[in-house]
Amino acid sequence: MKRILDDINGPEDLKKLPLWKLKILAKEIREEIIQTVSKTGGHLAANLGVIELTIALLYVFDFPKDKVIWDVGHQCYTYKILTGRKDKFNTLRQFGGLSGFPCRSECLYDAFGTGHSSTSVSAGAGIATGLKLDKKNDNTIAVIGDGALTAGMSFEGLNFSGHIRSNLKVIVNDNAMSISPNVGALGGYLSRITTAPWYNRMRSDMEKRLKEKSPGMLFALKKMEESLKTLFTPGVLFEELGFRYFGPIDGHDINILITTFNRIKNFNGPILVHILTKKGKGYLPAESNPERFHGIGKFDPVTGGDIDTGKKKKTFTDVFSEAIIKLARENDKIVALTAAMPDGTGLSDFAKEFPERFYDVGIAEQNAATFAAGLACGGYKPIVAIYSTFLQRAYDQVIHDVCIQNLPVIFCLDRAGIVGADGVTHQGIFDISFLRLVPNITIMVPKDENELLAMLKTALALNRPVVIRYPRGEVRGNDIDKIIDIIPFGRAEILKEGYDAVILAVGPIVYDALTVSDEFERQGKKIGVVNMRFVKPLDRELIKEVCGKTKNILTLEENVLAGGFGSAVLEVISEEGLSVKTALIGLPDTFIEHGSQGILREKYGLDKKHIMEKLEILLKSGNNYAKDKA
Repeated sequence: MKRILDDINGPEDLKKLPLWKLKILAKEIREEIIQTVSKTGGHLAANLGVIELTIALLYVFDFPKDKVIWDVGHQCYTYKILTGRKDKFNTLRQFGGLSGFPCRSECLYDAFGTGHSSTSVSAGAGIATGLKLDKKNDNTIAVIGDGALTAGMSFEGLNFSGHIRSNLKVIVNDNAMSISPNVGALGGYLSRITTAPWYNRMRSDMEKRLKEKSPGMLFALKKMEESLKTLFTPGVLFEELGFRYFGPIDGHDINILITTFNRIKNFNGPILVHILTKKGKGYLPAESNPERFHGIGKFDPVTGGDIDTGKKKKTFTDVFSEAIIKLARENDKIVALTAAMPDGTGLSDFAKEFPERFYDVGIAEQNAATFAAGLACGGYKPIVAIYSTFLQRAYDQVIHDVCIQNLPVIFCLDRAGIVGADGVTHQGIFDISFLRLVPNITIMVPKDENELLAMLKTALALNRPVVIRYPRGEVRGNDIDKIIDIIPFGRAEILKEGYDAVILAVGPIVYDALTVSDEFERQGKKIGVVNMRFVKPLDRELIKEVCGKTKNILTLEENVLAGGFGSAVLEVISEEGLSVKTALIGLPDTFIEHGSQGILREKYGLDKKHIMEKLEILLKSGNNYAKDKA
């Protein structure tokens, strides 16, 4: 049976539909998203919650002439489907396919690229101001979730937009605020009144007359209006920031959404529309467990259950989760923090066992870093579990509030290195580079689960800022050592002796180095392997020792080469005046697109085949130390 969706190839087709068909279209899109994400993985619950909103926006506004910015970006699937990308939607988050986030280079309908949170209002204010300077009256709309309002940048944007009287329309997608039915109904009634043309004509006319004849009466009436809104709606905060507030309204009622948007479409100045939605709307498993379906891998679309792919190994996140609980049982000074990611960072179980020692600061990484610094001042051992890509948002706080004061805050960076399908905004490939230059900081990288445990124990013993970075994905499945020893500070370990060349590596890629070494050994070449463990401080003495045994050094890391681990090794070689040939393997000076971790590692030369090829080139171009000795 042919669907309404089959004939929608862009917003112009959508606008031709009668209103009664839009509800059917929403159902079809819901089914399309569920079926696709069940195969590709992705952000399901958030997208199911904004289907009606997206349809209403595209029905009323004139995109891409008008502009919409989707905050965070993981709620843009319906928008992609309805803006000419329906036929490619099955390639979502796949290598060479559609991005899971808005992407300016992907489509002209994507006005602004977003992946991190709380940027939409500031970006929207900039776009709206640019249009104003060009003497254009096109609409700019920022769609921001209630969770994104926990970040300070969103309020900076709101405050500034209200101050400059930006021609910006902000839609707050509220999927968590609890408002009882009677208040919600009254709020909807007030919204219908305050957006009605007759009301706004009367309001404008009254303002004009009273401003001329009775300013005192005008002031009194405005205060009365604010009092009524405060009593029945949460809009007074936004009014104080300079926005006209409308809402809250039902974000799943397409007719009300279209009516509201049509009425505010030609309003000038900052406008805020507050809509209420349900995360996971229309799919019971996602409605019942929106956290699980926020970002999910492949699943059974009928039951919502995981697809059985056999026995799963533990991940680095799992090992961290178990370890921090064990350590916290032994040390009551350990406090755990995260920025709106308790599940993703493995802290949910810790929160259950130690609720008084767990803090979720919301989408506010800057606050997390400085809050942790304050805890450290009080003698506590704060462990901040955060994705590598999100620590970028707290860089100033890491330097000024943690490292300058040399406070013992431990940052555990999950998803370090290539993350995969979430793509360019989420790859954790810069942390070594931007952290290595900061004084007082210690950076460790575990090769496996045992080393992660040892590094956590070591970090707690150090009275200084520490970063431990580990990747997304499974650990090797090694048996956990009964006794976990503290790692000697700044010391690497030689895993395999060799003189034809020596590989210096950090992280799980160490095991690829060992495999490559074994391959070369079958060819009669001795390739040494060193697990450096510490990026900062580097084991300078061991590097000098190794360079005395070989003339060929290869470094391996899953970070950009610019300013990374390999660069640090080259600095030591230069400073010590060592005479060796070097080659560096890491990520190039580019942003890494979305795709599976395996495909991306192969493309960018981080797999065993490319390591072997690089080493062969180094051996051919360099000197063989054994031959030199002979």
